[in-house]
Amino acid sequence: MTLTTRLTAAAFGLALSSTAAFADCADLTVEDQFDLEEDQIVTLYECLEAKMAEGYAKEGDEIGSNFRSWAPTATRGAIQGAHGTRILNTFANDIAAEQYLKFADEGVNMPVGSILAKESISLSIKKKKARPGPLFIMTKMEAGSIPETGDWLYAGLQPNGKVMKVKQSFCHDCHAAYDDSDFLAYPVEEVRLGQ
Repeated sequence: MTLTTRLTAAAFGLALSSTAAFADCADLTVEDQFDLEEDQIVTLYECLEAKMAEGYAKEGDEIGSNFRSWAPTATRGAIQGAHGTRILNTFANDIAAEQYLKFADEGVNMPVGSILAKESISLSIKKKKARPGPLFIMTKMEAGSIPETGDWLYAGLQPNGKVMKVKQSFCHDCHAAYDDSDFLAYPVEEVRLGQ
C-alpha cells in the first residue's frame, strides 16, 4: 500500500468518524421540542455551532461571516415558539447592543443601523434529528424608508450561506405584535444576558 493510498484511507476513515460523531450529537430523544432540558439544548448547540458558522459564511455574506463577533444577547440558545420548532440564539451589532440588551418592553426606538442576527437550529421530532436552520436578520433602516415594517428590513441566510427570499409582510405580521418594543422580541427571560 502506497503512502498516498494510506493517507487517503485515513482521511476517509476520519471523515466517516466525524460524520458519525455529528450524527450522534444531533440526535433527538424527546417527543416534543419543549421537553428538551437545558443541558440537551447546550449539547445540540455545541454539536452544531461550527457547522452553522461555516455554513452561514460559505457564500461570503458580511453578516453571515461576522455576526458571531457581535454582542451575544443570551447565555445560551433557547426554544421560544417563534420561528417554528427551532432553538434560537441572537447576536446584536455594536449599534444595536446597548438598547437591545435593556430588554425594554415599551418606549424602545432602535438606532438606525441596528442589526440583529438570530441563528437557529431546526428540530425534527419526526426524524429525531437537529440540524442547522436559517440565520434570520433584522436591520433598522432610515426613518420612513419602509413604513409598512416600522423601518425594519427582514432578511435571512440559508444554512449553506445562500440568501433567503424573504417576504417582508410574512416576518412583520408576527413582529407587529411587539410594536411597543420597536417590533422586537427578546430571548426568553431565563437565558437573557444579565437577567
